[in-house]
Amino acid sequence: MNYSNPSNIGLIACPGGEYFADLMAKRLSTIYRRRFERKTKVLAEHYNLSPAETIRQINFEADISASMLFIPGDVNHYRGPRLKLQARYSWFANGEVKTEILDSPRGKDIYICQDVENRLPCRFNEGADYKSLSVNDHIFCLMTSIDAAIQAGAKRITLVMPTYPYSRQHKKKGREGLTAARFGQIMEYYGVARIITLDVHSREIENCFNKLRLENLHASYQIIEKLAGITNVNDENLVVVSPDTGAVDRNKFYASTLQKPLALLYKERDYSKVSRDANNSNITEMKLLGDVSGKTVFMADDMLGTGGTMLKAMRFLKEQGAKQVICAVSLPLFSGNAQENFEKAYREGHFFRIIGTNAVHHDELLKREWYIEADVSTLFAQIISLLHHNRSLSPMLDNREMIVRKLKKTLSAQLPTDS
Repeated sequence: MNYSNPSNIGLIACPGGEYFADLMAKRLSTIYRRRFERKTKVLAEHYNLSPAETIRQINFEADISASMLFIPGDVNHYRGPRLKLQARYSWFANGEVKTEILDSPRGKDIYICQDVENRLPCRFNEGADYKSLSVNDHIFCLMTSIDAAIQAGAKRITLVMPTYPYSRQHKKKGREGLTAARFGQIMEYYGVARIITLDVHSREIENCFNKLRLENLHASYQIIEKLAGITNVNDENLVVVSPDTGAVDRNKFYASTLQKPLALLYKERDYSKVSRDANNSNITEMKLLGDVSGKTVFMADDMLGTGGTMLKAMRFLKEQGAKQVICAVSLPLFSGNAQENFEKAYREGHFFRIIGTNAVHHDELLKREWYIEADVSTLFAQIISLLHHNRSLSPMLDNREMIVRKLKKTLSAQLPTDS
């Protein structure tokens, strides 16, 4: 188990996942450099060696176990791994996509990154063409990448998909497909070992596979970190509100962690109508269980699409006397004209801030005064490192202890010091 030189890790970025893959590669490089420095210091003290001698010895052992004659780089210093494998994506006139992996993945632990909700133009044909892709286009780019890696001899394939596609199609209410389950089963058939995702819409999805593992990460630590930067999380007038019954567990987690009261918005819907956008939803009535008068409201949900439900909830809470409304979403899709609708609502004073993650790549959204982005790339990089070295994921999947430490640190910083 070689922590200092993980030369058999390979990151492949699909056209939509370039941004997130680059961030993860940087975070992984930092993780392994720090691990190397820590290991060098401990071993130098344990064996009574100088740091220089220890570095040379570690590099020597790494060269012995390497498949090549030696690993490139100065043997007197840390030799960082080249994590990202280069790939070429071709887009043909009829819409077909071809993936060519330019660096050998043979025998490597491959992590293929794809952001299926990326709506920004993606690079094809070595920069000659840029295409804005749909979810289905992104999925097919992913499938060709998986097949290319398998054909080239990859040892194990893990998908890094911050947004799990079709996750809202997980319940069968009539003559409809269970597409969320079928997507994972197709990936399993391809030979994918794991899918790493963020706040999947329904945990029921992971019960649909035979061998494929679904690692469902949570952005609660990163969101609370940003929340603490814009409001006093220890304020007794802070209340957590669940925007609907489906988000109760998520908001109960925040309420118990922040030690704040929990309120609930109950919505009555007319299911004969289909929610088309923020102004045309099927919500007919809202009721509040709890008190928000004069309070700062924190409301969390897993994803934000057109935003109609969230906008109605914000307006309703302000009508009920809420002083300030702050929302958090793990997957800020902002589909259709959602950005414009939220900009209008912000100008009308219906909410204060929205905290989203960079699980979905945006450009224009980051320019909005009311939007705050939380970085989850380090979380994904840490999970990749733990998986690669067959270490336990429990401390990262259940992050309550990290949040408690963060809150204690925030509280001590906000307490007045003795003069």
